[in-house]
Amino acid sequence: MNTSGFERGSRKQFRIHVLPTKRFKTFAISLYAGVPLQEDTVTKVALTPFVLRRGTESYPETTQFREQLEHLYGAGFGFDVYKRGDYQIVQFRMDTINDSFVGGDEQLLDRSFAFLGEVLTRPAQENGHFRSSYVQAERETVRKKLESIVNDKMRYAAERSIEEMCKHEPYRLHPLGERKDLSTIEPQGLTNSYQSWLQDASMDLYVVGDTTLEEVENLVQRHFNVERVTSADYHAQEAYVGDNEVNTVVERMSVSQGKLNMGLRTSITYRDPEYASALLYNGILGGYPHSKLFVNVREKESLAYYASSRYDGHKGIATIQSGIEIPNYEKAVTIIKQQLEEMKSGAITDLEMSQTKAMIRNLLKEMQDSAYEMIAYDFNRQLSGKDRTVEELLNQVESISKVDVQQAAEKFRLDTIYFLRDEKEE
Repeated sequence: MNTSGFERGSRKQFRIHVLPTKRFKTFAISLYAGVPLQEDTVTKVALTPFVLRRGTESYPETTQFREQLEHLYGAGFGFDVYKRGDYQIVQFRMDTINDSFVGGDEQLLDRSFAFLGEVLTRPAQENGHFRSSYVQAERETVRKKLESIVNDKMRYAAERSIEEMCKHEPYRLHPLGERKDLSTIEPQGLTNSYQSWLQDASMDLYVVGDTTLEEVENLVQRHFNVERVTSADYHAQEAYVGDNEVNTVVERMSVSQGKLNMGLRTSITYRDPEYASALLYNGILGGYPHSKLFVNVREKESLAYYASSRYDGHKGIATIQSGIEIPNYEKAVTIIKQQLEEMKSGAITDLEMSQTKAMIRNLLKEMQDSAYEMIAYDFNRQLSGKDRTVEELLNQVESISKVDVQQAAEKFRLDTIYFLRDEKEE
């Protein structure tokens, strides 16, 4: 049952999703390559797209590679590496103007696929492996990105609290990998890892624009120089609910402001009927400026510089982030726990309900104006195995009652308290 407007097909074990539309002046192309998060592969997989964007067989020099995008009328090309649940996802994006706006007989979609196909399947090589200079330079790029997390204490605390909370699960790993592994990655080893990744990753290719499924399937056939034997499916994960103990971790560094982060576990994931209730739970708790954490911890008590919450529906985890004065630790923990209890007891106002519904509604409606947002939303379906259109989710959100939110709240359990503080003794 396909209600999203995307037409589905496949070629060379790439799942292909095309939304034929004349709404946009560009073609939005997105390729998702996902593999399970694993300690022994995470750093190599993260490094791969950085090396791939340096050059290809036809444009081995990085300057030539970039000029090629100019020849495509300034096409955009970029990538991201992130995690969704226990998967590490590399996403490549290309944004190309529709030929009909250029005049002449340009075949820009064809040329974009030629470019993307070459980036993915025909990288610049020397002696049968990636260019050593590129591997060396990009190892440094990734190392600096990982170091910048340590220097940004807000991000550092968020990462460390997840590491502590999920220390026995793949989710503890950072999608960019581990600094300690970078120096050991050699061109030949990285090339071998890239070849396995190209064979084994779950590949989902999306195109939104004035084209057809048949055209895109032919472009993949023509320009993706790889014979994949299997197509790995994503396995929807069971949420790990853990035991009832709350684990408290205090870490000391030279910081002037304390970072108090909390992790909650829930059995509610993206594919559950209660997903919309969990979205509202997170929104009322800490997703928006009108939320309980913001109003009570930051405004009323002036305890925090910032206080918010996030929910990862693919993993079944919610996290609370706050920045506080170090002496206020006990008081802040007490007040945050109080907000969690209020949610469980159903102490939720009509205004909190209506404002949160309005925020979620606006976000979902705005998604329809962006090709990449529509693609990202549909990709959730691939990851979770749950087909839920934006309209269906909107209707579910509208119909949720306070009792539904309260019932969802009972399924969120505080698991980890992480506090980053200064090195002074009490």
